[in-house]
Amino acid sequence: MPYHCYFNGQLFPLDTPLFKTNDLGLLRGYGMFDYFRTYNGVPFRWNDYWQRFENSARQLRLSLPIGQEEAAAVLAELYRLSGEAEVAFRFVLTGGYSADSVSVVEPNLLIRTEPLPQDNPGARLKGMKVLPYEYVRDLPEVKTTNYVHMVLMADEMKQQRASDLLFHKDGEISELTRSNVFLFRGDVLITPNRNVLHGITRRVVMELAASHFEVEVRPVSLDEFLFADETFTTSTTKWVMPIVRVGEQAIGNGTPGKRTLLLQDLFEKVIKSSDH
Repeated sequence: MPYHCYFNGQLFPLDTPLFKTNDLGLLRGYGMFDYFRTYNGVPFRWNDYWQRFENSARQLRLSLPIGQEEAAAVLAELYRLSGEAEVAFRFVLTGGYSADSVSVVEPNLLIRTEPLPQDNPGARLKGMKVLPYEYVRDLPEVKTTNYVHMVLMADEMKQQRASDLLFHKDGEISELTRSNVFLFRGDVLITPNRNVLHGITRRVVMELAASHFEVEVRPVSLDEFLFADETFTTSTTKWVMPIVRVGEQAIGNGTPGKRTLLLQDLFEKVIKSSDH
């Protein structure tokens, strides 16, 4: 595949070994990332994603070695080199090389071009099952590279035919491992406001929903989620994906709800016509 990556100012074939062994991302797990894709060859909501990446870097006290304009030029060149109609981009910023395995001197920036994944597209029609899991991410507003719990539970999810984990703590839910969650109570759309990553797809869905439903952003209890009329999740790869089961508990009647399917249709219209 002709995919390439950018690393600290240079372009390389994607399979090129790049990192030294004293990188803080490897030694201490000190790193962050972001992930988005193109539609019609254009990075979707680029300004929003860059602002989130800047915010994550600021909270981790990591300096960005390039600005938004230069990063956009890198994306354009990586897209051109791919020769594909659509691609995904993954930004990774680590603490960089550290002689004492603690101190940050100069962060390392990697930008990868990747093929688009197929994230269970059938579940957009039939809905997905998730497992309740007691956990809240450290620094939830930062998209860190720490996905230990998702990897630990991968076999369990396969055994239970579940697609993801629903994080909850002290009776309150937050998010799935890689995506935001919503619920409907009648015509009121509700999404958690605490301990969540502020997803860009989440933002778009709330914008679309405002013309059709009352939207509430507030704490959500696990019980409220389990006994909602409809629930769904949003992300770059999932779009708007119904959640029809949490563990052994069916949500509503166990099938995707009409309000969720409306938002799914509205979102798909946005991305099919997207040029920004």
